[in-house]
Amino acid sequence: MVRKPTSKKTARKPNMREAILAAAEELFATNGFNAVSVRDIAHAAGANPGSVTYHFTTKDGLLLEIYRRHCGPMNLRRSELLAAAKRVRDLQDRLEAIVRAYVVPAFTSGSDLAGGGARFTRLRAVMSAEGNEVARKIIAQTFDDTSHAFIDAVHESVPHVPRTEIVWRSHFLLGALYYSLVTPDRVSRLSRGEADGSDAASAIEQLVQATVAAFQAPALDQAAPARRRPVTSKT
Repeated sequence: MVRKPTSKKTARKPNMREAILAAAEELFATNGFNAVSVRDIAHAAGANPGSVTYHFTTKDGLLLEIYRRHCGPMNLRRSELLAAAKRVRDLQDRLEAIVRAYVVPAFTSGSDLAGGGARFTRLRAVMSAEGNEVARKIIAQTFDDTSHAFIDAVHESVPHVPRTEIVWRSHFLLGALYYSLVTPDRVSRLSRGEADGSDAASAIEQLVQATVAAFQAPALDQAAPARRRPVTSKT
């Protein structure tokens, strides 16, 4: 059963397009894409289903617009920071700047439209986990270009690590980024209050340093060889 947004305001909104976007984002973030219908979105926005199709044609188009309006500015900021990071001469400092270019925009714009905040981050996590083909295509369309640029920049800083392994490690970074933004209370709870999971500055530093160390780790085929079994003499 689809859970409705907590707001009880169902009266017609002055800007119906924005109301539909906000309602859809909340419902998708709470219930996923598959479980939400156009009628659910219309009801939550105080609109009729025809208004949804008038503004966005389909539910797919509505999800695409949600991603565009949040991720366009965030991807632009990442590209700007990445360009500056690639000009850093020292490879260690460059790698840290590259990782920071990826991480910081997700946190610093968390309270405004550009970053999407916790709700949009939750939506992204739900869409990624749901495995919907429409959502997969939208995610690829929205993020693949900046992701390739990030991976290539990291590879230039740690050329001894194969690009495929950097892809894996960047994949883990994305998971950590989602989790840090969506469930900061877990850090506070497990640290018994000694750390504040909602402290964005601390979260950024922890994530950046851990990721830099992960990217610098030897490739799997370059790791220290397993200990050989002792040779026993034959009698």
